[in-house]
Amino acid sequence: MTSVRSPCESGAVDQDWEDRVNAAWATFDDYAEEDAGQFRAVIDALAGELPPDSPLGAFERACAWDSTGHSDKAVPLYRAALAAGLSEASGYKGRRAKIQLSSSLRNTGHPEEGVALLSPELVAPSDELDDAVRACLALCLSGLGRDREGLSLVLGALAPHLPRYQRSMANYARALVEPAE
Repeated sequence: MTSVRSPCESGAVDQDWEDRVNAAWATFDDYAEEDAGQFRAVIDALAGELPPDSPLGAFERACAWDSTGHSDKAVPLYRAALAAGLSEASGYKGRRAKIQLSSSLRNTGHPEEGVALLSPELVAPSDELDDAVRACLALCLSGLGRDREGLSLVLGALAPHLPRYQRSMANYARALVEPAE
């Protein structure tokens, strides 16, 4: 009798697994704060379907710890996911991991590491996460007492979304960090 291995067992992640992960996250707000462990167990079970060295499994576990208020437990998992090649497995999730890791680093008293991790993302290929990069980087900069730089990033990110004053806000954002004449 031959055994049939699921795509997750063979190392590949299939759409069914992604759909189940997305469905689990769709229920996150249904869990009360005291039930956070139950939610993490759901994500852990899904991550457990992947090989132990899967960057996707580490990423989902990190997200679950982070989303339930445990940045300290999320940091090593985000680092492991990125070190295991998350950005190569999924560029989008790799970028999310950098954003979320930076936020967790700030929350755990290491905003300088968050700035170092996110600064290169300012020149990375653009996607829907650009504003999240800027917002999180702004918080890390503020954590270092660099509020003007942070405000500049936030205003620059906000400007294109305004119905009017886009040019003015973009100019004000630049003026916050340009040397005075």
